[in-house]
Amino acid sequence: MILCDAGPLFALVDQTQPQHESIRKAVTKLSTPLITTWPCFTEAMYLALHRGGWVMQNQLGKLIINNMLTFYEIKITDYERLFELMKKYQDRPMDLADGTLVIAAECLGINRILTLDSDFFFYLINDSQPFNVINLHDLK
Repeated sequence: MILCDAGPLFALVDQTQPQHESIRKAVTKLSTPLITTWPCFTEAMYLALHRGGWVMQNQLGKLIINNMLTFYEIKITDYERLFELMKKYQDRPMDLADGTLVIAAECLGINRILTLDSDFFFYLINDSQPFNVINLHDLK
């Protein structure tokens, strides 16, 4: 199981992004479905709307329909931890979407993540375990 941040989702559907081809190749080599959270997907949808409109948003939607993407649902019991993480990493700062991915990692016991965000080299799962950030260059 692999977590997926908003950046790779957006790069996957926007062919003008420098990482588009690397992300596309990575997704074909990685086990799917990838796991994300609704805040990350919302962020990718927002970028897609402003960059390519409905056509690009539809491409993102097809990731769900084609079972390439699934969601970890943030629970009420996760909220306290989420805001604790955002406070802890306020110097980066940690946004809500990143916080939900850390929560998903903690709850699902996953440390692998597909991201373009260097902050995941600093975030810790359960305040102790680093993320295993997938290196796109290793997947070529």
